[in-house]
Amino acid sequence: MIAAYSADQIRAAEQALMARLPEGTLMLRAATGLAAVCAGLLGKVYGSRVVLLVGSGDNGGDALYAGAVLARRGARVEAVLAGSRTHQAGLRALQEAGGVVAGEDVVGAADLIVDGLVGIGASGALREPYARLAEAANAAPGPVVAVDVPSGVDASSGRVAGTAVRALLTVTMGARKTGLLVDPGAAFAGRIELVDIGLDAYLPGPDATALTRAEVAGRLPRPGNESDKYRRGVVGIAAGSDQYTGAAVLAVGGALRAGAGMVRYAGPSRPAAQVRARWPEAVITELDEPSIDGVGRVQAWVLGPGLGTGRWARELVARVLASDVPVLVDADGLNLVAKDVASLRRTSPVLITPHAGELARLTGAGRAEIEAGRLEHARAAAAGLGVTVLLKGSTTVVAEEGSPVRVNGTGTPWLAAGGTGDVLSGVAGSLLAQGLSCYDAGSCGAYLHGLAARIAARGAPLTAAEVAEAVPAAIRALSGETPLDHAHELTDW
Repeated sequence: MIAAYSADQIRAAEQALMARLPEGTLMLRAATGLAAVCAGLLGKVYGSRVVLLVGSGDNGGDALYAGAVLARRGARVEAVLAGSRTHQAGLRALQEAGGVVAGEDVVGAADLIVDGLVGIGASGALREPYARLAEAANAAPGPVVAVDVPSGVDASSGRVAGTAVRALLTVTMGARKTGLLVDPGAAFAGRIELVDIGLDAYLPGPDATALTRAEVAGRLPRPGNESDKYRRGVVGIAAGSDQYTGAAVLAVGGALRAGAGMVRYAGPSRPAAQVRARWPEAVITELDEPSIDGVGRVQAWVLGPGLGTGRWARELVARVLASDVPVLVDADGLNLVAKDVASLRRTSPVLITPHAGELARLTGAGRAEIEAGRLEHARAAAAGLGVTVLLKGSTTVVAEEGSPVRVNGTGTPWLAAGGTGDVLSGVAGSLLAQGLSCYDAGSCGAYLHGLAARIAARGAPLTAAEVAEAVPAAIRALSGETPLDHAHELTDW
């Protein structure tokens, strides 16, 4: 399990550890690790030109001490002092090693820029001269290494209030910070390198987590010799309408490909005909009236993709929510329950899979505000609505009250295409029917969906149907039964 922590959790752990160590030990550990990563990125340290952007806090001290190490190895190290005060011991170490203080004009000539402007304690927009230096670093041709967190990124939430440093690599000390895993912050962090400074014994339970591929593989249901189609899970799909027939086809495809023993489709005749033509394996019930009485027993429902929002759809949503099995609610199902969120509070579990706009309708928050603060809004919705929330987007997160938010580590920008959310609903609903909790079904479903998209896309545009087709390949890759052609497709954080 990949664990991440809030700024408050990290600071408390650092204080507890520092109380047991000689003064300055922790900073020297961090600086040594930072210097090693910078040296590896430079390749040839001797003769290279390194510019340190130095703020007032401990991040500035880390940068100065790391600069001293690089200067002793022959690098030309120049420090731009931006803060109202400078870590004096760090500055002295840099100057004794041959480093110098320089003006802002050196930023554009650097072979490597080290961002030590602000650290995990900062929040809100960068002030001057920090904002100006961040923009200069972003415009410079040389790579940028951020110390602990890119300046301008909130370490606890990933929020970016204004200008922020866009790093090629972030060297984070002691433990990962939650804001490095979640967009928009994750997009500024680049690759993450973790430096062990001895915090582990002092850290509490994590603020956020990400499942590794081994953990996802271990949670996926595997049929035994005694399995039959009913024991493997029966999922009901209530989706599609005369206007949106494709949503039904895609949701059923995702459910079938994710391993359910049987998929029962219930919907109007037109989408039912499309599902029958594409997926003869599915058991079809054409609904003249919005009732699920004749569908047969299911272990979970997927409710809403392409359903429409008229009276017929509204009544079907009410019937499904009145059932006694777990329900995944997506798309038009969410638009309908937004008018009566109390309907989500039921005895059996509910997993909702909104994008930011749908969550805005459910909670009253602004869409832009949700996009900027994905973690806090997913957490708040899970607690306020009494459901598990899978918030889709550039970073997909799964929130459930009482548990750390799970951040999904797979996916590709090519997933931003019509119908891919319908496939995700089918995949996660299939896992629900196979016995996974909403928390695990959402987390593993998002992981599988993102991995399938990488396999299908291979760096090119893809369709939702191709994502569904690639789900078995993703499952095989996780189980190790067939290798992938590209190693990065299974790379963890």
